[in-house]
Amino acid sequence: MEGIMNKLRHLDAYPKVNEDFYSRTLSGGFITLVSSVVMLLLFFSEIRLYLHPVVETKLVVDTSRGETLRINFDVTFPAIACSILSLDAIDISGGQHLDVKHDIVKKRLDVNGNVIEVRPDGVGSRKMEKPLQRQGGRLEHNETYCGSCYGAESIDGECCNSCEEVRDAYRMKGWAMSNLDLIEQCKREGFFQKIKDEEGEGCNIYGSLEVKKVAGNFHFAPGKSFDQSNIHVHDLQAFRKNRFNLSHTINRLAFGDHFPGVVNPLDGVQRMQKQPIGMYQYFIKVVPTMYKDENGHTIQTNQFSVTEHFKGAERGLLDNLAGVFFIYDLSPIKVTFAEGHVSFLHFLTNVCAIVGGVFAVSGIIDSCIYHGQKAMEKKMEIGKFN
Repeated sequence: MEGIMNKLRHLDAYPKVNEDFYSRTLSGGFITLVSSVVMLLLFFSEIRLYLHPVVETKLVVDTSRGETLRINFDVTFPAIACSILSLDAIDISGGQHLDVKHDIVKKRLDVNGNVIEVRPDGVGSRKMEKPLQRQGGRLEHNETYCGSCYGAESIDGECCNSCEEVRDAYRMKGWAMSNLDLIEQCKREGFFQKIKDEEGEGCNIYGSLEVKKVAGNFHFAPGKSFDQSNIHVHDLQAFRKNRFNLSHTINRLAFGDHFPGVVNPLDGVQRMQKQPIGMYQYFIKVVPTMYKDENGHTIQTNQFSVTEHFKGAERGLLDNLAGVFFIYDLSPIKVTFAEGHVSFLHFLTNVCAIVGGVFAVSGIIDSCIYHGQKAMEKKMEIGKFN
């Protein structure tokens, strides 16, 4: 048994030195104190890293098919009325959503930015549920009202019972309405009076769009949109204006759901229009993103980058193109974020590396200082004898 113990004693990699041979110095004490503080700081930093999740990032090819893209927006126009502003969405597959009203809310704003009225359906004049006239005459008892569409009927006997329905019928035909004074429904509803009453107001429009996951654009522009010779234009003649101030503030713009650490570069962007007519263009590259938290919950969303351009012109030259356009395209690369924790063995390895590394480096520094001091003292003694 004693022989085994002696063999183990010879394997000792940490030979002990008698304390009588120790030489303690002031510099050694200072280095010990500094190295202890450094070790503690690095140790607590490693604990913090171990306790908090780390995010691993990967780039993969986006192979998803048949999905939709959800666009959340909140934009304020301080100098254009809600009755004038419309929202359209168009994609390269030929899909068009003109004068979007679903999931859209508009707030009328006064010159100070205070809310005057909230319109859940958002766009256009309010419809008259009980009109008093039937194409110029009085309604008889129990008679059903059927207003004329002024040649824009899609089927025989179609009724347009409000100014908004007449304008929609013209839009579906791709016609512009040159003179709303001749439209009985618009006169009855006081269409121009409402526009006049809202003159000088602003509009806050917010909501969401569900579009195909292909390249396209959505835009805010004055007037009703329609197709003229396969060209997308807006009818501005009804508003009798040749100047639209499209200054705007983008309170929020996001493609998909929020996830930790996301940065939407257009949030809070403010642009002031100085020319009579102008078109704002934001060219957006949408990057599909997947975020997986430490509990395994997955968020399928998007990030985006953006460049912008403003096209200005003299009055009357850009009437059908004035607006704020968001032109987006999708990246074929998908970014994945996955939360995870550092393993305990990795944590233990790092702690050992911290302690051993600081101890070794501080020992080298102490040895250099000690031997340097000894060399200086020896040279000084030799100098005294000479």
